[in-house]
Amino acid sequence: MTKRSSVEVIELLGSALADLHFHVLCGENSLKRLILHPRVQKPGLAFAGFYQYIKSGRVQIIGESELEFLQTLEPEVRVERLKGVAAQNVPVFVVTKGLRPPEIFINACKERGVPVLSTGSFSSTTIKRISYFLEDQLVPAQRIHGVLLEILSLGVLLIGRSGVGKSETALELIGRGHSLVADDLITVKLYPSGELWGYCEEAGRYHMELRGIGIVNIRDIFGLSSIRDKKKIDLVVELVAWSETDTYERIGVDQAEHEILGERLPLVRMPVASGRNMASLVEVAARHHILKQQGANAPVEFLRRLGYDMG
Repeated sequence: MTKRSSVEVIELLGSALADLHFHVLCGENSLKRLILHPRVQKPGLAFAGFYQYIKSGRVQIIGESELEFLQTLEPEVRVERLKGVAAQNVPVFVVTKGLRPPEIFINACKERGVPVLSTGSFSSTTIKRISYFLEDQLVPAQRIHGVLLEILSLGVLLIGRSGVGKSETALELIGRGHSLVADDLITVKLYPSGELWGYCEEAGRYHMELRGIGIVNIRDIFGLSSIRDKKKIDLVVELVAWSETDTYERIGVDQAEHEILGERLPLVRMPVASGRNMASLVEVAARHHILKQQGANAPVEFLRRLGYDMG
């Protein structure tokens, strides 16, 4: 498991937040400062003199209300508050609605090497976009081998030993109208909600390795509807080579689980053997899981019909 502990301010200026159209008002040489927390703040209370309100390592958003409040202060107090806020341990200030803070504040930030960014977006939009970006960067992540698909709106992760047939099974499912998220190496992130989302790094996106053919571009072959950029993982299907000595689930009452980043997901272990259509079986497993989510449980209902007390 990996978890980034910080994000550099310069990353806010990347393509992920390009819609905010940031302009650097000062601190061009200090863009390597570290943001340590995904939550952002508005320093209204700090401008009122409550400096301890500012939490170290958080982006501070200055909007129209903060600037208007400053105008109500006596000039001497205003200067004191502006310098006091600039002196706090802040990685970056972001001013919204295209407004420009007082030059005293910009100069104070320059002296301390604190970047000040400006955006024409509203504070609410800016807070939402930056928070989402930082949360996405700072959550726990793990790279796993497998194939992640969207099947009937369900995120299905295929795992298993190399050569067991994961990519071939996925290819047939894609041909049936389902979608590929990632093949071979999947980055999985755990969000505060407890949801696990998987995606493919940019370099390998839309591509799949097929033994005997090589690397193919799924988007080019099957069209845009055949790919997804990311997907929440709902079900794990493990493809295993058939063995006469192994015992496989016959009824399906007991639900196995697979752990990723400390979260447990429902697991189906599916033996691979000659004559078994694995794509059809994975599709049925997805449909069966959806029905269970809706309250229908065929194994339990079947045993009840046979007179078993299922509680």
